[in-house]
Amino acid sequence: MTDTAVAPRTPVTLLGAGAMGAALARAWLAAGHPVTVWNRTPARAEALAAEGAVVAPSAAAAVAANRLVIVCLLDDASVGEALDAAGLAGRDLVNLTTGTPGEARARGAWAEARGARFLDGGIMAVPPMIGAPRSGGYVFYSGSPALFEEHRDALAVPAATRYVGADPGFAALHDVALLSAMTGMFAGITHAFALIRPEELAPREFAPLLADWLTAMVPAVHGTAERLESGDYTGGVVSRLDMQVAGNATLLRTAGEQRVSPELLTPFMALMERRLAQGHGDEDGTGTIELLDLRSRADA
Repeated sequence: MTDTAVAPRTPVTLLGAGAMGAALARAWLAAGHPVTVWNRTPARAEALAAEGAVVAPSAAAAVAANRLVIVCLLDDASVGEALDAAGLAGRDLVNLTTGTPGEARARGAWAEARGARFLDGGIMAVPPMIGAPRSGGYVFYSGSPALFEEHRDALAVPAATRYVGADPGFAALHDVALLSAMTGMFAGITHAFALIRPEELAPREFAPLLADWLTAMVPAVHGTAERLESGDYTGGVVSRLDMQVAGNATLLRTAGEQRVSPELLTPFMALMERRLAQGHGDEDGTGTIELLDLRSRADA
């Protein structure tokens, strides 16, 4: 006879049953993990009961139910309020609430002072991507390496995992850095569509051109990384800063002709002009990063 018994799945406590929390709960339930859930608005948690979750009457009771505690709430203040009366000693606390690196570090120290191991997470996915194989979604984790290794399999159920270091703030830093880049990209997309809107140009026909162009520009991130690490901002430059600044004038004139506000472009253009004025016309745009560093700005 062959032993075909399935190893028991790690029980999970989940605080937060909003759109993301509910998606996380359903992924763990579908994989056979016992899930205890709590939500400030009970009705949202009750909706998961029909799918097999145990609804706890309070956050403290939910924390007491299982060693592995996942938190996915509105903000860091909500995390503190929910866990204030909970006994955290001996618990493995994984905070998937969106926050800043500083908040993650402070929350990690707060949890450890209460006897818990701590892991912070940055979710690079939207709810429909959770629990969906090959969706491309993943979660950054940072903090206790022992906690991550012990619960790696359970944490990988909703989405792929990427551990980025023992510093609890690193997951949030990676998360926000990528989201910031995305925001800048969306600003450019918004401006581009605003330019064509007054004309007889179909947005759906323009969209593939825009997507292809942005995709072609993506490899520039690798060149920027290499220049930052080497400290040489002029090596292998294809588009010099002085030429870019000169070209910006055309972008601004076109915006004026199309009666489109340039406010999404001008902040970065101003940085480029300042860097050029400092005598760095033979660079690409990498040097503008130094102007954003408030710790070392010489012209503040």
